[in-house]
Amino acid sequence: MKTVRVAAAIIKDNNRIFATQRGYGEFKDGWEFPGGKIEENETPREALVREIKEELDIIIIVEKLIDIVEYDYPNFHLTMHCYLCTIVAGDLVLKEHKAARWITKEQLGSVEWLPADLELIEKIEEII
Repeated sequence: MKTVRVAAAIIKDNNRIFATQRGYGEFKDGWEFPGGKIEENETPREALVREIKEELDIIIIVEKLIDIVEYDYPNFHLTMHCYLCTIVAGDLVLKEHKAARWITKEQLGSVEWLPADLELIEKIEEII
């Protein structure tokens, strides 16, 4: 089974985190933390800064590593490096996602998270 390495941003603003809804592909309509694939010769942090700029047109500071999620989807194994992040410049623009919203701790269960992202929810509840 092939392994896909990605980095995900848990973007925090006050007591909310930013969630995005996929608008394409096998997991269309599922909710996730934004991010993307880690390219060869790239660290997870570098990938995250690049992907967030490409997908959301913002600049982030990548703070601390929250978790590395290992999850087996039917067709691949996912290794997801998840970082707490803060927006430092730009206005959020959805370039690849169908929808997005700021979610409070109480609202974490209100969206249909993708399975790998769902594994992070307990840790995020401790942060926000």
